Amino acid sequence: MLLKEDCNKEGKKHSFLFRRTSQATAVTNLNRQRHSLCHNVGDAVAVTFQAVRFCFTILRYLWVGYQWIARFISLGCYVVLIFPGVLQVAYYYVYSNQVRRSIKYGDQPRNSLDLYVPQSRDGQNPDPKPVVVLVTGGAWIIGYKAWGSLLGSHLCDRDIIVACLDYRNFPQGSMSDMIKDASQGISFVFNNIAEYGGDPKRIYVMGQSAGAHIGACTLVEQAMKEGGGERVSWSASNIKAFFGLSGVYNLYNLKDYFHSRGLHRSIFSSIMEGEESLERFSPEVMVQDPKIKDAASLLPPFTLFHGTADYSIPSHASKSFAEVLERVGVKVEAVEYTGKTHTDLFVQDPMRGGKHQLVEDLIFIIHQNDTEALARNAMAPRTRRLVPEFMLNLAQRVSPF
Repeated sequence: MLLKEDCNKEGKKHSFLFRRTSQATAVTNLNRQRHSLCHNVGDAVAVTFQAVRFCFTILRYLWVGYQWIARFISLGCYVVLIFPGVLQVAYYYVYSNQVRRSIKYGDQPRNSLDLYVPQSRDGQNPDPKPVVVLVTGGAWIIGYKAWGSLLGSHLCDRDIIVACLDYRNFPQGSMSDMIKDASQGISFVFNNIAEYGGDPKRIYVMGQSAGAHIGACTLVEQAMKEGGGERVSWSASNIKAFFGLSGVYNLYNLKDYFHSRGLHRSIFSSIMEGEESLERFSPEVMVQDPKIKDAASLLPPFTLFHGTADYSIPSHASKSFAEVLERVGVKVEAVEYTGKTHTDLFVQDPMRGGKHQLVEDLIFIIHQNDTEALARNAMAPRTRRLVPEFMLNLAQRVSPF
């Protein structure tokens, strides 16, 4: 019995020791699990922090890219809203016998132009018609001659020949290439427009947005060559007038603004061939150089059109250029359109039908010495509406331009 009791005591002792050992082991395992959990949580927090930091770093470097994505989405919505008008204009561009498409003016890629030629009346041999050489915009990257088909058709209906130039865009070409293409296109028009019923003595140059910048640079550079005694294929002084629509003329003033709007500094610098070339490609700066005073005297009259609600290129760009041109003796007029955006004057307004104020202003200047043409213009039928008004209003709101 004593032995049994001793055994029981011994068993209870071992059982107690086993329980204590098990409890100690459990505590140790629990501590290890807690330590492991803390370690894993710490690692997860560290990895998450690094990932978030990396994402913010990427966003910081690519924020302009995301702006472009947002603008691309806005552009898609904008195109959908004006699409009924786009279809009708495209049909006119492809099938109208007034449009002579893709006439080559040079040997480089995209050296071609579209001609909008008014139909002769009653089979008569009409007098030579005035000509507008149009350089369309597109941020120096997406410019294309067909962008001018809406304005071209409106002016063509008013007895004005329109030559829409295509030119090399970035990265196919840089700014000097664009100026060279525009100059060659203007030269072609001077030398060949008579074959299409145009008057070589009444040639106007017009540019829209980046096209206005290219056109102004082309005229200033040509005047400098002419004033310096170089041999030229066309004369800036023989241009009847320059029309700038929503243009940029001083790159120094707007390079940071363009960056904030999504045109990255590095891309802009590449287009303009480096920071050192900004002066050369800023006509507002160039015409103030005393060395080219004689060249400034060769420039034609300038009319600069701009909408006051233009956020792509603020209207002060045209006002500032007009003030400088006036100081150096160039005949100039700045015309502002209250509440008009960057695309209103070139896209939405022509699609509204009826009287289009920009077209009326252009016609008045071009035909100002032709009373018969002005009389015909006054009696011309109103253009028809291409897009419902509510869609155009929405397009104005979502436009990325």
